Amino acid sequence: MVEEFSFGNFWSFKGIQTLNLAAAKIKSKNTELDDINVFPINSDLSLLKSKAIYGANASGKSNVIKALVTYITIIKDSVKEERVLGLIDSFQLSTETENKPTFFQLIFRIGKTRYRYGFEADDTSIKSEWLFSTPNKREQPLFIREGKLIVDINQTHFEEGVMYQKLFENSKDPIFTDTSLFLTHLSSTGFGKLSKKIVKTISSISIINGLGHRGMYGIAGDSLNDSVKKKFILNFLKNADIGIDDMNTVEITHENLSDYLEDEVKEDFKKGKIIVSSRKKYNAELKSEGKSDFSFGMQESEGTKKMFELSPFIYKSIKEGTPLFIDEFDSRFHPLLTKKIVELYNSVENKTAQLIFITHDTNLLSSNLLRRDQIDFVEKDKYGASHLYTLVEIKGVRNDASFEKDYIQGKYGAIPYLGDFTNLITFE
Repeated sequence: MVEEFSFGNFWSFKGIQTLNLAAAKIKSKNTELDDINVFPINSDLSLLKSKAIYGANASGKSNVIKALVTYITIIKDSVKEERVLGLIDSFQLSTETENKPTFFQLIFRIGKTRYRYGFEADDTSIKSEWLFSTPNKREQPLFIREGKLIVDINQTHFEEGVMYQKLFENSKDPIFTDTSLFLTHLSSTGFGKLSKKIVKTISSISIINGLGHRGMYGIAGDSLNDSVKKKFILNFLKNADIGIDDMNTVEITHENLSDYLEDEVKEDFKKGKIIVSSRKKYNAELKSEGKSDFSFGMQESEGTKKMFELSPFIYKSIKEGTPLFIDEFDSRFHPLLTKKIVELYNSVENKTAQLIFITHDTNLLSSNLLRRDQIDFVEKDKYGASHLYTLVEIKGVRNDASFEKDYIQGKYGAIPYLGDFTNLITFE
C-alpha cells in the first residue's frame, strides 16, 4: 500500500509536492467513513482507501500521474534502457530550477515494514538515490548513493548490497552507470531478493493514463479467456446496467472485414478474432427468445468500451490488493457509476486496494462519500507552478460543509476563472 508519493521540479510542479494517503486525525460528518474508508495499520497510522484529485483544466492534475509513471518506468528500465531518463522534464518557468534535478520518492509498505525509496535525476544521469526501511518504530538507511558512489550501506540489514559491492570491488568497471539505479541493478541479480521484492511491489501499481490508454482494449479482450476474470467483467458490466449478458472472442474469416472495423479493434482482427457482446432478444409478448450478437468494438458505446477496458485493472487491484491510479476517471461515465466504483474501494470488503483518481465530477464531493483528507486539489499560481493540497489543510472547512457547492463557488481554489464567452459572438 502507498503511504506517500512525493515529487518536485517535474513538468508544471516546481517545488516538492506530496500526494499523501495517510489518514488525518479528523472526524467526519458521517462517522462511518472514519472506519470503512481507511485501512488501520497500527495505533498511530491508517491509510486511505481512495483519493480524488480536482483542479481546473491545465492546472497540472495529469502531471501527478505522469510523475508516478516516470518514477516507475525509470525503476523498471534504467538498467536495460539508458534513454529512459529522457522522460524527465524539469520545471522550465524558473531559472532557479531549470538546471536542477527532478525529485521522486515513494513511501510504501510490504507486509508490516515501511519503505522509503527515492532518487534525484535529470535527463542525463542519476544524481542521488536512497532506500530506508522501518521494520519497527525506528527508520534505518539501507543504502545512500551520491553520484556513482554508495556513501552509506547497512552492513547488517542490507546484505545483498554489501555482497554486490564486494563482487565489483576489484573490477575496473563501475558498479553501475550514470543512467542506472543501484536498486534496479541489485534486483537483476540472483541474490537481490529484497530489491526484487521492492521493484516488483512498485511495479505492481496500475496506472491508467488518460483516455484511450494504449493496450487496454487488448488486455481486456485477453481477460475473456480466463473464466474467473470473465465472470468479474460480466458482473461489472451487468451491475453498470449495460444490458450485456455475455461476451466472447469469435474467430474471423472474412479478409475484408477489417475495412469496416474501427482502429481500436483492428489489432484484434490481425489476431484473427473479434470481440462479440450478446444481449437477450424478446418476442412480441416481451418474452425472452434467444439472443443477438454485436461487434463490441463497432456497436457498443464509448462509455461501455471504457468500462470493459477498465474492468481487468479493477479486478487486479481488488484481487491483489494493489493501488490503481486513473486519469480522466469520470470521462464517458455516468456520475452514478463513478460513485459506485469509489464506493467499491471504500467498502468494508476491500482489505488493501487503493484507488487514486483525477476527476471533474463534483458529484463525488460529498461528505457522505469522502473524508476531507480524501479530496485533493491542484492549482497553478501566477508564475505557472502547480501546487497540490488537500481539503483538510484548508482552515475553516467544517466536516458538515457542502464540499461540492463550496468548491464550485471557489472557496477551495483550483477552479478556472472564465471570461464572458458571449463576447466571442462579435467578430469585428
